[in-house]
Amino acid sequence: MKFAGRNMRVLLVEDDQMIAQGLQTALRQEGYTVDCTRDGNSAAAALQAERFDLVLLDLGLPGRDGLDVLRGLRRRADATPVLILTARDELPDRVAGLDAGADDYIVKPFDLDEVTARMRSVLRRAAGRGDPCMQHRGIRLDPVTHSVECDGTPVLLSAHEFAVLEALLQRPGAVLSRAQLEDRLYGWGEEVESNAVEVYIHGLRRKLGADAIRTLRGVGYFIPA
Repeated sequence: MKFAGRNMRVLLVEDDQMIAQGLQTALRQEGYTVDCTRDGNSAAAALQAERFDLVLLDLGLPGRDGLDVLRGLRRRADATPVLILTARDELPDRVAGLDAGADDYIVKPFDLDEVTARMRSVLRRAAGRGDPCMQHRGIRLDPVTHSVECDGTPVLLSAHEFAVLEALLQRPGAVLSRAQLEDRLYGWGEEVESNAVEVYIHGLRRKLGADAIRTLRGVGYFIPA
């Protein structure tokens, strides 16, 4: 069964207000958590201060060029996936962007379906997976169709439950704290309810089984490896 979104956290760096607002609205409707900056300096500061699953990066930015932002990210050995969205369509520009460490390069004007498809592809590669589906201990999660099955039976999850499950399935056995899970669920300026993560974990256990997700007291949550 389908649900409304996927809640990967995206940083959108775009100085054109109309393009930024359109992309932000469209991606949020797809279920992504989207934060937006309009200049290169703010983007660089955000990338040093917080963790994102993916960066959508324009190149012609005020204050600091997008390529410089990208090079700074890679100099810190930060492997956050970066998808360049730019009007620079000459071959040398594409080569420079990819050589600077971009994972993909799209020229404006672009189609939203292509952008989201390339986002999914980049995120799969970053996770070391060719198949978009995640399967573990009888649970199967498909981020393309936004569906989940448990032992072959479809399971209906809310958008936030899906996001929590996806985060935990990416690294079975790894413990994620409440703060790390909140980062996946909420963007800048969004109010975070104090017990939201606990509520979603409770819902997942009820739907997938009490032992599907374990608690490491005082640390966080994990799916047994």
